[in-house]
Parts: sequence; C-alpha cells; structure tokens
Amino acid sequence: MKFILEELKDRGLLKQVTNEEKVKNAQETNAGVYCGFDPTADSLHIGHLIQLINLKRFGEHGFSPIAIIGGATGMIGDPSFKSQERQLLTLEQVGENVKAIEKQIKGLVPNVKIANNADWLSTMSLIDFLRIIGKDFNLAYLLAKDNIASRIEKGLSITEFSYTMLQGYDFFNLYEKFNCTVQIGGSDQWGNITSGTDYIASKIGRENSKACGITMNLLTKKDGVKFGKTEGGAIWLDANKTNEYEFYQFFINQEDQDLETLFNYLTVLPVEEIKSILEEHNKEPFKRLGQKRLAQEVTTWVHGQKGYERAIYITQAIFSGKLAELNSEDLKIVIQAIPNSKAKADLSIIEFLVESKIASSNREARELIRDKAITILEQNEFTEQDSVGKKFSSLENIVIVKKGKRKYYSVELI
Repeated sequence: MKFILEELKDRGLLKQVTNEEKVKNAQETNAGVYCGFDPTADSLHIGHLIQLINLKRFGEHGFSPIAIIGGATGMIGDPSFKSQERQLLTLEQVGENVKAIEKQIKGLVPNVKIANNADWLSTMSLIDFLRIIGKDFNLAYLLAKDNIASRIEKGLSITEFSYTMLQGYDFFNLYEKFNCTVQIGGSDQWGNITSGTDYIASKIGRENSKACGITMNLLTKKDGVKFGKTEGGAIWLDANKTNEYEFYQFFINQEDQDLETLFNYLTVLPVEEIKSILEEHNKEPFKRLGQKRLAQEVTTWVHGQKGYERAIYITQAIFSGKLAELNSEDLKIVIQAIPNSKAKADLSIIEFLVESKIASSNREARELIRDKAITILEQNEFTEQDSVGKKFSSLENIVIVKKGKRKYYSVELI
C-alpha cells in the first residue's frame, strides 16, 4: 500500500508533519487518525469537504478514521487566525448541531468513529482543568504559537485562549481510548495539533509517545480567494440548505485553472486518472468535460447517485427550456436557484417585465416581446396589452420567465 504522505505530496496536499516515521508506523498498525469539527451550525459546508475527504483517504490507506465533534469546544470557538471572537451558542443550539453534523459525517466517511469531546470536557471542573491540563502548558509556549500571537493585539479572551489546551487534551483522550496516534487538519491548525502532540509527550514521555500531526494546504483558487466563499453565502452539505442543483452548479462553474487542484484535493480519484481527465478536457475546453466530471464526483459523494441524477435532470430541463416537465418539488428547487422578484398580477406584460426588473425600461420590454425573447409557460407570443395574470402561474402564484435562451427569473404575483 502506498505511504499516505507520498499520496498527500503527489496531490499537493501536504503542508507540515511532526514526524514521518510515526505516521508510517501508524499506517502499518492501522492506528486511528482524527480530525475535529466544531458544531457552529446545523450543517457542514464545502469548506469542510477537504478534511472529510482526507479522513476517507486515510481510511483507504489503512488508518481507522475518527471524527471528533466539539460539543464542548464548540461552546467556545477556535480563535486560530480569526479576526474576532465567535458569537457564543447556547447549549441547546450546540446539541442540535452536534446531532445534525454527526449524521452528515457518518454518511460521507465509511467506517468512521464519532466522538464528542463534551463526553470528557463537560464534566470537568475549573479546578480539574487547571490541575490536569493547565499545569502542563507553559505560558511562554502558548504565547509563541502563531494562532494565538496573531490575536493578542486584536484582543483574545481567556475563553478562546484555553481552546488550544482543550484540543490538546482531546488528542490525549483519543490516544488513550481509541489508539488514535495521528491528528490532521488545515495548515491553520498547526498550533493546535502540536499542542496535542506535546501534551501527550508530557503525560507519557516523549520517547514513548506515538502521537504525530499532519497539516494540509488550505484550498484556495489561483487568484488567492479561499475556496467556498460565494456572494450568496456558504454552500452547505445539507440539501435543505443548499439543494442538489445549486450544489452541482457550484462545481460545474469552476474555472479551468482550478480543476487540477480541486480534483486532487476533493476526490479520491487516482492522480494518473486525474491527469487523463484533464488531458481530455484540454482538447476541447468549451465542452467543460473537467467541470462535469468534478461536479459528478463531488455531488455523488455528498448527495448520492439520486441527488446527482436530480441535479442533472433539473439542469437539462433549465437549459433545454422544458421547465414545464418538472414536478412541483423540482420546480421549487429551480425557483430557489434563480433571481426572484415580485410584481402585481394585473399588470400588462410590458409593466410586468419592468416592475419585476426583467427589463430595464418599457422600450426594452417591447423589444423583448417583439423579438419573442420572453417565454412564459412555453408561450413566447404576446401583445403589449396582454396581462400576465395568474393563468401563467407555474406554482403557487409564481411565474417563471425565460429571457433569451438561458436566463430565468422567478416572479411572485402579489
């Protein structure tokens, strides 16, 4: 079996590793590898995909994948390279988020073990914390960490200051209970990960410790923008927050220059197969074969084969102008994904187009009508006096308007 660090290097993923020999030993002995997820929302988003796929990748290389959900640390928030302190969540919010995220992770990472650090941290008293954890962390050691030092001048509460110590204690618990000797994370987690390896060494002796840590390069686009940042907000893994069509479209719209990195970081396709896909793509880039395969791989992984097929079905219906063939549930997905506005039901077609901002003026509206560039319920012939009315409503007083060949608008009649 290929050494996991070589796999990570080949993909351009590897950033830092504390001890390569310990990683190799962990792979040979099927030891545990863990990554943490703080329950700051009731769904993970695409920014988490890189660590989820890495847990899956490590599992395929002989490790036992473990996901730890921060039921306790999520009450605090990781300060690492954040510009300001997180808004604290209630105990009830964190509890609901933990349940939702646990279900997501189990569906995405085969044979994953789930742990919740609230199981060992929530029963710990302040005195216990100071005696069991605090005494093993030197203040100068903590202040020298980049993830802490970067926040000192901007302001860092004692609450957030304690985060790296709690994460170190998490690693120790997993090490003791689950034979977990490897922690992985993004490059911004190096300070927290080394807190764990050092804490374990202080407890059992550095010469006896098998603990090691690995960080991965953060996923950014060629222009330096962090992957997953969109004007519309987060792309969630929960289909109720970001439906399958929107999820698929996000990946189908990625730039050619980012494809190789996205394939290497977000899929388990072999590197040689990725090169073959990109070679085929580069012959006729306008066909977007690379984007289609990327979107297929990631959408199928997150939403299953049925979710992928639904995304394809809706995509084809939109671009072929056959929205009338969609059922009401799929039509609702389309309505969520396209620009929407409101307009009175008794307006003429000209007034309707202007009020809904589909046309910028009466003149443009007349030109669109004349050129048969407006289609509503497969009709594209209108007179200026025609009223849209509820007869053109596709779903619950919603009118879907196609402008030209590919632009769609959703208008609620009021």
